[in-house]
Amino acid sequence: QVQLMESGGDLVQPGGSLRLSCAASGFTFSSYAMSWYRQAPGKERELVAGITSGVGNTTYADSVKGRFTISRDNGKNTVFLQMDSLKPEDTAVYYCRADGRRAGLRRLHWGQGTQVTVSS
Repeated sequence: QVQLMESGGDLVQPGGSLRLSCAASGFTFSSYAMSWYRQAPGKERELVAGITSGVGNTTYADSVKGRFTISRDNGKNTVFLQMDSLKPEDTAVYYCRADGRRAGLRRLHWGQGTQVTVSS
């Protein structure tokens, strides 16, 4: 079955760094675009970063540009989010999403989320 398993969330101090991982299984990872979303209490889920299935073009929310980096390792079926210069407003549950097509239909898969808390 399809699985997306996030890991790496933790409590960190402002200005600190964290590296999130999302390990995928049950689908053709290399053909799927991958994204990271986040959701803070009382707020809508928002796109943080995305990476395409091909050459690996990336996109970022304005709020994280220059601080976060998304990457993927197709050999390990894993997508990463390197988070630097963390701010309290980065506190949220971070979710991994896979976006692709199978049998002519669009397929969207979500992970269970991992908590990131930025606090002193």
